[in-house]
Amino acid sequence: MLAIERRGAVSGNSTQQSPHSTVAVVGGGAAGSLFALKLARAKPEASVILIERRRRPGRGLAYGACAPHHLLNVPVSRMEVGLEPRFADWLLQRRDAIQEALAESGGDLQSAFVSRELFGQYVQERVEASAGPGNARGLRIVRGEAVKLLDHPARGVLLEDGREIFADKIVLATGNLPPRPLSSPDPWLYDTANFISNPWARDAFDGLEPDAPVLIVGAGLTMVDIALKLAADGHRGPMLAFSRHGLIPQTHAGGGSWEPFLKADATTPRQVVRDIRTEISRALAMGIPWQRVIDAVRPSIARVWTNWSLSQRRAFLRHLRSRWDVIRHRMAPRVSVRLHALIESGQLRVLAGRLRGYVAYRQGVEAVIARRGGGEERFHAVRVINCTGPRSDLAVIAFPLLADLRRRGLIVPDPLALGVETADCAAVDSSGTPSRWLFALGALTRPSWWEITSIPEINTQIERLVSALSAVPGAAPLPLLAEEFVDLGVGI
Repeated sequence: MLAIERRGAVSGNSTQQSPHSTVAVVGGGAAGSLFALKLARAKPEASVILIERRRRPGRGLAYGACAPHHLLNVPVSRMEVGLEPRFADWLLQRRDAIQEALAESGGDLQSAFVSRELFGQYVQERVEASAGPGNARGLRIVRGEAVKLLDHPARGVLLEDGREIFADKIVLATGNLPPRPLSSPDPWLYDTANFISNPWARDAFDGLEPDAPVLIVGAGLTMVDIALKLAADGHRGPMLAFSRHGLIPQTHAGGGSWEPFLKADATTPRQVVRDIRTEISRALAMGIPWQRVIDAVRPSIARVWTNWSLSQRRAFLRHLRSRWDVIRHRMAPRVSVRLHALIESGQLRVLAGRLRGYVAYRQGVEAVIARRGGGEERFHAVRVINCTGPRSDLAVIAFPLLADLRRRGLIVPDPLALGVETADCAAVDSSGTPSRWLFALGALTRPSWWEITSIPEINTQIERLVSALSAVPGAAPLPLLAEEFVDLGVGI
């Protein structure tokens, strides 16, 4: 059982002894904020320090760098996280902001797709209501960026501005990292103003003329967000999005239900695909949307993933990941309508192909793309936008704190470049030993669970770690986290 060590100390420029335990949470997005809130509630005698560089805690990238037209990918019912007031009750006090969502859902708030911005605001308010400046106990927010661990024998993190945060335990909740760098035979483009490495950067589209042609690398949910953002901001120029398969996310559909059917010992990715296809055929024959079959897979994902060998996981990522992503992580209906309107108007095209290279051309570049199936596409773009999704290649990533932890052997990147090795939530070090004081949440722990980026799974993981850190000595062992994911039940 994980036990809080009574070491000591609070943040500041020098160590101060404290009779109560201190937990530093690195990352104040949704995962870090929810964990900090719940741990402070479960252990009121502890000091919980939430370290976040952004001005608004609780939002992170997913719920901060977005506009009202960027919607949650799941309905309100799947966003309840055990806080008071409940998210649905909080939304009812803001009816003007949810009118369109309620109209789409026929007035049923639980099945409505509301703005991501609203969920970010909800979590931010909960954090700010619970935190206090200079709190000796309870939740405290520290605005800054952790860049390395303190040197032994001290335990804690050093902030970019030189402040030291002393803590008994450290929880990494860094969330999704910026997009991974692109490989190209012409990397010179990435050092020019024509390339946007992070589409969520504040200055990403500064100076972009409304009629300028735009090339989007990637065709997933990030592409959807950026294409809709550009259109909403009045962009009129042509947009070309391409990826290896040219698959765009599918759309949520209502109606029907389907029972879980995947067995935990599903032998191979190929067998899983066969089972899913069989169930989809049965569902469609009964007039039930295929989406319900995919939703019924959800409870088994973690157990199936953990039972696969490394080679089976690698085969899934190589051959099936892109197809899985577009049917599992779907668009809200209103988002789908807007995206397909852009496609039908001809302003947005989506292409399957591989980049051959770039050629300097007037005020921008000409991209040369080999079409999947043969042929070539040449597209002149003023901006090239990286929408390939968050990076997770921790073996080479140079973000200061993660690089420092890797150098010290306190975290170990997994061989599939999905995140870091963990045992439950404990970081596994280079000797293969789970840490008693360093933990990780959310996207970093993907190697253990595959799908751990949605709020229901993250919230379950948070509850697990809170229970472990607040348990009394001799308490009964907690159930396996994969089994707790099963208990989430079917759903989007």
